[in-house]
Amino acid sequence: MSQANVGLKKGDTVVVTTGKDRGKRGKIIQIVNSRQKVLVEKVNVVKRHLRQDAQGGGGIMEKESPIHVSNVSYLCQKCDAPVRINKKILDNGDKVRACAKCGEIIDR
Repeated sequence: MSQANVGLKKGDTVVVTTGKDRGKRGKIIQIVNSRQKVLVEKVNVVKRHLRQDAQGGGGIMEKESPIHVSNVSYLCQKCDAPVRINKKILDNGDKVRACAKCGEIIDR
């Protein structure tokens, strides 16, 4: 399986574009490159039942489940809309990410 270069990084704010959580916004907690998935905070929350052990500690735990990168889109702070990410080369030779709609530089 080839890895998709979507330009997303940990800490980016994204919008879910499809599925049961469509329209929800959140920050990326973790990127799972091998499976082309991302963990977004408070999105795609599932319940996991934990068996009680000697110290107690059983119960029902809620946690985020990974979402495929094709189902999320970067949220531009200036446009306040889901956008694609372009790469730009600045005058000093630095490569940066930029909004495809407004041209706003993402990496500062």
